Amino acid sequence: MGLLDAILGRSKPVRPDLDQLFALPSAAITLQAGAGFVPTGSGSVCFAGVEGGTFAALREEVRELLDADTGRGGTPVEFSRDAYGYTWLLVRHPPDDTASLVNDLHAVNTLLQDGGFGPQLLCSLVAFREAAGEHVLALIYLYKRGTFYPFAPLPGDTGKRDNALELQVKALLADDLRIEPELARWFPVWGAPGLGDGP
Repeated sequence: MGLLDAILGRSKPVRPDLDQLFALPSAAITLQAGAGFVPTGSGSVCFAGVEGGTFAALREEVRELLDADTGRGGTPVEFSRDAYGYTWLLVRHPPDDTASLVNDLHAVNTLLQDGGFGPQLLCSLVAFREAAGEHVLALIYLYKRGTFYPFAPLPGDTGKRDNALELQVKALLADDLRIEPELARWFPVWGAPGLGDGP
């Protein structure tokens, strides 16, 4: 960072650190103990701008990677596109195996990054559900920021989020995860694949 950047208050962007994802299993324990949310076993990766033959080859690479990673016939993987044209890759594991889910999400992010798709990577999420209720919650990792934030849509198709719960989770996980400090970057991911899954 140069002197002019320091004077003008500009900061150097944080380099993506995919190893931050490995903090999620510990955060899941804290989240269950402190707020009563349990993992659903679903997680997804969102990326943009991969088309045609490149997209088909990427799908095949991801399937081969996760098949080799598990050694037991493969992890279920689903690809979809949202209304904005972003591609989502959904991975499912048993709800009590957050570590394996995170390993798969890390592997997919690394494959995309090493394959030159780093600029297209947007975020990864791991989904949770209230153990004694109908609320859902996602912990979202922003690839380009190297930070996490909670997203808690209100039950039903309301298009509203539970800001109080998000702030509660932010405070709860402050020691477990690198939380995104700018609330304006806590983007909603309405209808993200895996977010509505139950255990």
